[in-house]
Amino acid sequence: MTAPSARPEHDPRTPASIPAELAGACAVTVAGDADAVGGTPARFVAVPTSTQEAAAVLTGAASLGLTVLPRGAGSKLGWGIPPASCDLIVDTGRLDQVISHAAGDLVVSVQAGVQLADLAKLLEAAGQRLALDPPGGGTIGGLVATNAAGPLRFRYGAPRDLLIGITVVRADGTVAHSGGKVVKNVAGYDLGKLFAGSFGTLGLITEATFRLHPLPAAASVVTTEFADADSAATAALAAARSPLAPAAIELDWPSAAAQITVAVLLEGDEPSVAERTARAESLLSDQRGAGRPSAGPFPSFWGRPTDASPTRPVTSLRVTFWPGQLAAVLRAVRTAANGQNLDPHIGGSAAAGILYVHAAGDARAITEFVIALRSGLATLPPPANGTWPAASTSAVVVSAPPEVRTEVDMWGPVPALPLMRAVKDQFDPGYKMAPGRGPGGI
Repeated sequence: MTAPSARPEHDPRTPASIPAELAGACAVTVAGDADAVGGTPARFVAVPTSTQEAAAVLTGAASLGLTVLPRGAGSKLGWGIPPASCDLIVDTGRLDQVISHAAGDLVVSVQAGVQLADLAKLLEAAGQRLALDPPGGGTIGGLVATNAAGPLRFRYGAPRDLLIGITVVRADGTVAHSGGKVVKNVAGYDLGKLFAGSFGTLGLITEATFRLHPLPAAASVVTTEFADADSAATAALAAARSPLAPAAIELDWPSAAAQITVAVLLEGDEPSVAERTARAESLLSDQRGAGRPSAGPFPSFWGRPTDASPTRPVTSLRVTFWPGQLAAVLRAVRTAANGQNLDPHIGGSAAAGILYVHAAGDARAITEFVIALRSGLATLPPPANGTWPAASTSAVVVSAPPEVRTEVDMWGPVPALPLMRAVKDQFDPGYKMAPGRGPGGI
């Protein structure tokens, strides 16, 4: 499968300045200005076509002491912290093959460079789908490395939940497998869980195997507007706890003065969707402060990209919380923003405990807003059953203009940092893979 790519084009010739340890492994070129990541320049770009070539080039990089950054489509390289250094980019653009599709078993194995959109077309012909709809699409490897998910996360989860097998190459060139279609396992580690959301700091993902789901025959979105956060939160949670079995529940609050829209996605066979749509309309209309529910096409905010306004500098945060805290979280965002005269756009998978906050302002105002928001979230009361750890409520800066990145703590408090550092020490003791991209300089 050949996937379209927005990545920079490189001269296929291998200049003499490229070390033999790299040139003998796979196609390698000298990096250009377009290959810089967040202002960090790269020296070389390697484009392997197989796990074996990827292992060879990482072995060569390790022998030279080079720092390495994996790159897929490049659509999410702006997320998080730029690498502290980047000697070698390993571009997965030619790792673009579908290895196997066991339609009867609802399983697919692909190389990391396969574009999500291309895979969707292939699976659609079999009446199946990989139930992941992250903002901006991208490659399979990038999808897993960032653990990105869209509205369907409410029912199906994030990439780590659908991943049943993975092949990775460690910084020293060692190939490791975990889960489905295993040749060699790493004892004691679930590689899929570790590498999902690792931002390339543990190694290079080269192959992945996923559990699939049938394509729904019909779908309907029921939307309703609310005047205040409490009413919107009550409605979203009522839909989540109902027998409607929604596939997604999204919330959109463009500004403090705007109405709050709650949208509920229902999927299944046509009779079931028609019946549940009517019941959803009735349920939402019964909520306090609700406008008139309506069923129709997907609203314009559905699956909004992380950068909600590319025409102006925007800082985007991912706020995670226990769903029962939704109303309090919405108020906490507005309170923190009001203190800095900001009016952010809030939206996301509210009933799954994930919201994205997009704010525009100068670096000082944004930094103070982030600090105030994290402080406000830390004081939220736990859920009634007391089982949700306070550490699970967080605000991570996903992307920001350079002047904000230099001022704000992108990750914020990370209680599990000692454990994360121990895992990093195990997989990449030399700190050569995407150095500095993770929390605490991991």
